[in-house]
Amino acid sequence: MGTRGAGNSFSLSEWTGIAAVTLLCAIGFMDMIDAVIVNVAMPAIQHRFGLPQQSLQWVVSGYLLTYGGGMLLGGRAADLVGRRPVLVVGVTVFAAASLIGGLAPTPGVLIGARVVQGAGAAAMMPAALSLVMTSFGTDRVRAVGIWSGTLGLATTAGVLLGGVLTEVFGWRSVLLINPIVCVVILAGVFRLLPDDRRRATWRTVDVAGAVSSTGGLGLLIWAVVEAPHAGWGALSTVVRLAGAAVLLVVFVWNERRCERRGGKPLVPLSIVRVRGLVAANATQAVAIGGLYGMFFFVTLYMQNVLGYSALQTGLAYLPATSGVVLGAGVATKFLIPWAGTLPVIVGGLVVAAGGVWWLSLLPVHGSYPSDILPGLLGFSLGLGLVFVAVMNAATAEVTPERSGLASALVQISTQVGGAIGIAVLIAFAAAHTTGLLAAGVPVSGALTGGFRLALRVSSIAVLVAAVLGLRTVNTRDTTSGMMGG
Repeated sequence: MGTRGAGNSFSLSEWTGIAAVTLLCAIGFMDMIDAVIVNVAMPAIQHRFGLPQQSLQWVVSGYLLTYGGGMLLGGRAADLVGRRPVLVVGVTVFAAASLIGGLAPTPGVLIGARVVQGAGAAAMMPAALSLVMTSFGTDRVRAVGIWSGTLGLATTAGVLLGGVLTEVFGWRSVLLINPIVCVVILAGVFRLLPDDRRRATWRTVDVAGAVSSTGGLGLLIWAVVEAPHAGWGALSTVVRLAGAAVLLVVFVWNERRCERRGGKPLVPLSIVRVRGLVAANATQAVAIGGLYGMFFFVTLYMQNVLGYSALQTGLAYLPATSGVVLGAGVATKFLIPWAGTLPVIVGGLVVAAGGVWWLSLLPVHGSYPSDILPGLLGFSLGLGLVFVAVMNAATAEVTPERSGLASALVQISTQVGGAIGIAVLIAFAAAHTTGLLAAGVPVSGALTGGFRLALRVSSIAVLVAAVLGLRTVNTRDTTSGMMGG
């Protein structure tokens, strides 16, 4: 039983309010951090199971697949059933999948557990964000600001935490720590959050929209991830891409029909007419598609080429954590009020692209201070600027009753863009590495060559995102947006 009634608000001047925002931010932090925490553990996982690089990416992409694909359904379920019940189910599924993944005897069980873990996260994140947006009354802006900073920190802190856990306790600990945290979170949920269970019927649930959107996105990511191995012209790839296209077309048709009949569609399509929203989502998807790959390839470079331990790799990302926090703070307090979101988005992406391009010049016998650190600092500072500015631009023209949906769409763009981006970049890296090995280049040189090509493509993708950012809304109001990660 929560300490607050459903109609009351938390205050950040009281201990219950501080405890509630800490609890909700812990949920968001755990969701976001699990998208990247396994990156540092990847070489250890690869060594344990003997996975090829093409299969290894599913340890990351499997989580992103269901996380991004299921978030719309998770948010809608929270509206219909209640935020706390959906949160409890999501945390329970997340904890169980983490336990199974941490104890996995085979790579198939590990990847399957990551897929289920992403589904749990897809229920947790929108429910937690919705509670942040609706439970703090006059302290709502401060609560959302704390949430924003926490998720920005999680993006880079996950790599550091993953390195420490992998080095000290082994790769399984990056998953096995989650059930322990989830037990504490569930205790806090039942102690602090109001019981807002609602009675929903199947007539109020957009089942067709949920099935077609989740299935379409899932097939799309599956096709892109497997295409480099199966071949882009292979029958299996064509069938998956065609199936994804059909399901997504069905989704759009169903949502339009549902909205026209006065029903409750999963995504009211009228929201796409909001000025700047589509541009903000496209910018986020393309940018994250490039930037997520940086973590993947630089981590593999440090461990497989330079011979860094997991702990050394994690510590190498510590300056990047500070860069994200600095960039987000400067954007919120100074740059956006002075210049607006558009120049911050474009400028931040140019800075981030420069950092990734620097990293694309990595030599076989690289040095951290001269070859890695400058690129990480540029990347992280730009990422911090973009995190805040994109969410403000995405929600600047959105009415209050649709601000949650707008935030969820940006989150989906983040996760789907990341999953597809990693898959495409791995295809470039794997093909180039294979060619270099065939030409007689030593393994370390071939790996580095593949990583460099992927990072160059990544930096170009981030510059493309900067061009898309020119179409976003330019707002100077830092309280209108709600950072979703």
